[in-house]
Amino acid sequence: MPRLKITQRRSPIGGTHSQRETLRTLGLKRLRDVVVKEDRPEIRGMVKTVQHLVSVEEVE
Repeated sequence: MPRLKITQRRSPIGGTHSQRETLRTLGLKRLRDVVVKEDRPEIRGMVKTVQHLVSVEEVE
């Protein structure tokens, strides 16, 4: 199953509460944190919510 490598690129300061909580749910705590998650619709939705704060790559 494909996986997504998600890297936090920008700070959530000034963002909404839900954006900050979404980053926490993804497991991102600080700048340049990296997590690898399975490519599922739930994860894609969370990434879309904070797409301006993170970068996403597909990894095998």
